[in-house]
Amino acid sequence: MSMYIGEGLVGEGNEIAHIDLLIGSKDGPVGTAFANALANQHAGHTNLLAVLTPNLAIKPATVMITKVTIKGMKQAVQMFGPAQAAVAKAVADSVEAGIIPKDKAEDLVIVCGVFIHPAAADDKKIYQYNYESTKLAIANAMAGKPTVDEMLAGKEAAAHPFRGF
Repeated sequence: MSMYIGEGLVGEGNEIAHIDLLIGSKDGPVGTAFANALANQHAGHTNLLAVLTPNLAIKPATVMITKVTIKGMKQAVQMFGPAQAAVAKAVADSVEAGIIPKDKAEDLVIVCGVFIHPAAADDKKIYQYNYESTKLAIANAMAGKPTVDEMLAGKEAAAHPFRGF
C-alpha cells in the first residue's frame, strides 16, 4: 500500500488534540503532498518539519500542517513548541516500538494535520494530548484501523463530540 491514513482525538477543553495524518512513500502521493506542504506556505498556515530539537529531525520526515489559521504569536509558539515536540516524539517512539518499521523510516514521509485551538493555554496539555493523539493516529494508520467491519459495527452508536446535538 502506498498510503496509510490515521486519525486520533485525545484530550479535553481548549487543549484537545485532533490529528489527521497520511503515511506513505516519498515517491508516491504522500510524498507529493509532503513536498507541496513545505513549498506552499500561506499567511496563517505555516507548515513545518517535526523535529525533536533544532537540527534533529525525525524519520520518517514529517511535515506538520495547521488545521486552524494561526492568528498570533501565542498560537504560533504553541505549534512550533509543544505541538512540534509532541508530534516528533510520537513519530520517533512509533519507529522505536516497531509500529513504523525502522527499515522503512528513510523511504516514508508523514503529512500530519495538527489542531491548536486559539484559546489553548496549557503547554503541558498541548504536548501530552498531541503526543497521545499522534501515536494513536500512527497506530491506527499502520494497522488499517478502523476496519470496514469495525466502522459498520460502530456507526449507529457513534456520537461525534462536536456535532452540536
